[in-house]
Amino acid sequence: MTADEVGQEVRISNRATYWPVAPIDLVVGAPILARLLIGAGPVGTVLQAVALGLYAGSALRDWRDRQAIKRIDFRREFGADVDHLVPMPRQAYVSQVHRLAPRLNDEFTRNRLSRRETAARVDRHLTRYIASITGQRVRTSAEVRDFSLARLAWPSALGVCDILSGDVAIFKDTGLFEPHVIAHEFSHRKGYWKELHAQVLAYLALTTSGDPVLRQAARCERVYRSLRVLADQDVSAFRGLVEGCGLRFELRRAMLEHRVAGGTGTSGMDIAMRRLYDKRMRFTGQNGISDYDVGFTSFLHTFENGSAARQTPPEP
Repeated sequence: MTADEVGQEVRISNRATYWPVAPIDLVVGAPILARLLIGAGPVGTVLQAVALGLYAGSALRDWRDRQAIKRIDFRREFGADVDHLVPMPRQAYVSQVHRLAPRLNDEFTRNRLSRRETAARVDRHLTRYIASITGQRVRTSAEVRDFSLARLAWPSALGVCDILSGDVAIFKDTGLFEPHVIAHEFSHRKGYWKELHAQVLAYLALTTSGDPVLRQAARCERVYRSLRVLADQDVSAFRGLVEGCGLRFELRRAMLEHRVAGGTGTSGMDIAMRRLYDKRMRFTGQNGISDYDVGFTSFLHTFENGSAARQTPPEP
């Protein structure tokens, strides 16, 4: 990049992310709260209108700012995209886990950052990585809240990003994985709505960060997703694979806890929500919920083994 390109910036205000409550919660909760406190009547309607106006104003301002973003052309830069993935053979998954497990063991760090510090570092490196490709620094909020009503609708969700306001909530302590979870949601905040794109940008930004805590999170995510594919959604098989892949105790525990935190997929609510979300993803031009693991790992496989990419794959 030239000096001028490095200096290009787009600032998204994300004002709603600084509100004391999630903006969508305000829209939904204002009339309910008014009804509980003062009963049915015009006050509740007025409160809802005010909340909706504030929400819409913030969302419209962010939408206007986002029009200046130069988005990454994934097919051009990485030789892979949602509709262009080379399936990863099963043996390649096995080899990848056996290659990455010793590296995770050797570079293991117990260091934990506060969520606020994690978010700040993640945002900095995600901004840097995107700018290294587009020549444009997309400046956004680094705020993260720990509650949203969306958690009640999907209890197994780890986090969520409101695509209109950019508001991000992380619902659970995901341990070693937290930097990647936050980076995924921040990728949405910076204008990358597809889940596969968010997975890939989060991984590449953290892997190239030079920060041991962030790099560890990215590699844990890659191994975790590979093991999920190998287990084919079977929880018992996943446990067996984790126990047998040679990871040190702390990493094995992190993998198993992350599997539980993300939902086992056996409850009626979880199954229903996954089906609904899968349909929503397909409707918006994605491959479905498999983009989180099969798509993600196949993207990296295509990128690292193809010859069409403009970017150079980082060391796994």
